[in-house]
Amino acid sequence: MTEPQQTYRVEVAGVVRDLPLIEVAPGVRIAFLDCLVDAEFVQAAAYALAPRLKPHNPEVLVTPEAKSIPLAYALAVQLGCEFVTLRKSHKAYMKEVISAETVSISTGVPQRLFLDARYLGMLAGRRVVLIDDVISTGSTLEGMQKLMDTVGADVVAEASVFTEGDQEKWQDIIALGHLPVFVSPDDQG
Repeated sequence: MTEPQQTYRVEVAGVVRDLPLIEVAPGVRIAFLDCLVDAEFVQAAAYALAPRLKPHNPEVLVTPEAKSIPLAYALAVQLGCEFVTLRKSHKAYMKEVISAETVSISTGVPQRLFLDARYLGMLAGRRVVLIDDVISTGSTLEGMQKLMDTVGADVVAEASVFTEGDQEKWQDIIALGHLPVFVSPDDQG
């Protein structure tokens, strides 16, 4: 008989979810939020985040592929602005790209974020908000910021549904909550 999966309960705008705890390193687990499969939760998060982003007057939202795309789309609808997705692989239809390296906690390996050059005009000199589902190590955020600096975008805010890990590190992030990182007592050394 298998053990029931452990979860961590969150609530956003009245929508409650029990997020599964997923091991990302030996003895280290995180609460896994998957915005790709939960329209109700994404709508609630967009509804709660939009009023906090509106004072920044964003013209474009920028998000990494893939789990935060539904959130960026829902926020763009709420805020009446555009959004751009940074891809995690170079696609054949991308004739020219700008890229930056990042390491996501959920993959644990270096990746690149790619911006298709056809979107430069949407970003250069415009007010941009960086959007992610969960900000944990900050690596993806740093990669997005590097790309925005390269194209001359004006990053006016950074936002996520949740921050994770060292809460003090994320004081400037507009977030709806904070997730702990779960470390097994046996692995704390």
